[in-house]
Amino acid sequence: MEGSFWLIFVFIVYMIGVLGVGIVASRFTKTVKDFFLANRSLGALATGISSVASSESGWVVLGMVGVAYKEGASAIWIAPGCLLGYLLNWYVIARKLRKYTGKLDSLTIPDFLEDRFGDKGHILRLTAAIIIFFCMLGYVGAQFNAAGKAFDAIFKMDYVQGVILGAAITIIYTLLGGFRAVSWTDVLQGLLMVLGLVFLPLYGIIKLGGFGVLFSRLGQIDPYLLTISGKSTGFALVGMIIGYLGIGLGYPGQPHVITRYMAARDNQVLRRGKVIALTWGVFSYYGAIFLGLLGRVILGNIADPEYTFPYVAMKLFHPALAGAMLAAILSAIMSTADSQLLVAASSVARDVYQKIFHKEVHRKSLVFISRLIVLSLGLLSLLLAMTRSRVVFWFVLFAWSGLGASFGPLIILSLFWDRVTRWGAFAGMVVGFSTTVIWKTTGLSNHVYELVPAFIMAAIAIVIVSLLTRKTLEEQNIYAELNSESETPIKTEVEN
Repeated sequence: MEGSFWLIFVFIVYMIGVLGVGIVASRFTKTVKDFFLANRSLGALATGISSVASSESGWVVLGMVGVAYKEGASAIWIAPGCLLGYLLNWYVIARKLRKYTGKLDSLTIPDFLEDRFGDKGHILRLTAAIIIFFCMLGYVGAQFNAAGKAFDAIFKMDYVQGVILGAAITIIYTLLGGFRAVSWTDVLQGLLMVLGLVFLPLYGIIKLGGFGVLFSRLGQIDPYLLTISGKSTGFALVGMIIGYLGIGLGYPGQPHVITRYMAARDNQVLRRGKVIALTWGVFSYYGAIFLGLLGRVILGNIADPEYTFPYVAMKLFHPALAGAMLAAILSAIMSTADSQLLVAASSVARDVYQKIFHKEVHRKSLVFISRLIVLSLGLLSLLLAMTRSRVVFWFVLFAWSGLGASFGPLIILSLFWDRVTRWGAFAGMVVGFSTTVIWKTTGLSNHVYELVPAFIMAAIAIVIVSLLTRKTLEEQNIYAELNSESETPIKTEVEN
């Protein structure tokens, strides 16, 4: 009884804190630029931590830990792949994307694509908005799925009730405070995540007797758990390594991640933010792997490996600390779900409703509509999470691939290659998304993760179609202005 009290008490304190941030942030959210980009005012801590916390989610604290529990040391290949993605985003994408979107006054990725290519027919905006909407629905559904598992594991709460509770909290503070609330809470949530993923495995390994005992016990369970190749050999091994390393290709194409760079206050924020982000990533990924290995030793066989984190926390800690670990799990889930809800809402409210059908909508009306869409999309994702598709790791990877292949090659090339045309951009999005779907549904993803071929095919499509189509004078002028030394915005949106 005492244990249950402490678990519930710590959880309630955490939830009050998160909702409090949403309420405070709502007082600063007056315009659509506030709601979707925090008026481009994020500092280094918020930019650095929120960019990584929003990308990792239940995928790391439940999914990646579960893969390490099941596959052993071969899960190590996931970490360098993701960290390469961090390096690609921070050292290649961040500064130039911030510069371009600032000059164009673009608030969303579809905004940027339309403005970058002077696409007055809205083809790029609509295509991008549709892909973002459907991928984010699945992605947010996976986060609520993870919330249901977390509540089930720790409170023995019915899965559906856990999904509803986790979704309700996330939806409320997101629709209240928008991007600012999401970024502020991501700082708290990101710190809790890294604390849980570092402190819990270290404490458990020390209590077990050290790393030597851990590896010895793993070898007794199954020698393959100690090899970085696992049970894979030949082409299967090559496919596994390429797939895990290829996860990093998805980072430049995740709208909920790269909008953090667009919202950074200045370039100094980006310089400091990348150090924070990379440090966070190293500790979190390797902590998740060691937590999975520890769980395999101290838990024995469990029905669902994705319950490893909460089970280890309850086994090793006093209920009050276990409650803090639950908060870390929920932090991971909500720090991604909130960002994805916001991006999905922007694809409807900003990119379709305002920019195509109601260009003169009043800013207060648009903020209200945006909040209404956050609520609606949250409820749709909630329904999706109540299905039987409850494998967090692979569900997230499919959505990750769809976004990464559709936008990753296009974002990179649109920033660095002056010959990209609007039709090349369109072809890249369509080919990237289509290849992901075809590769997954035909079972080819059992051999190589679908993001790798989809990314390559999208890049090839952009290059070939761009070389075959003529760049308009307007596109040439826009690219020249974006790369000029002038700090004068090319266009500035007037909010009524």
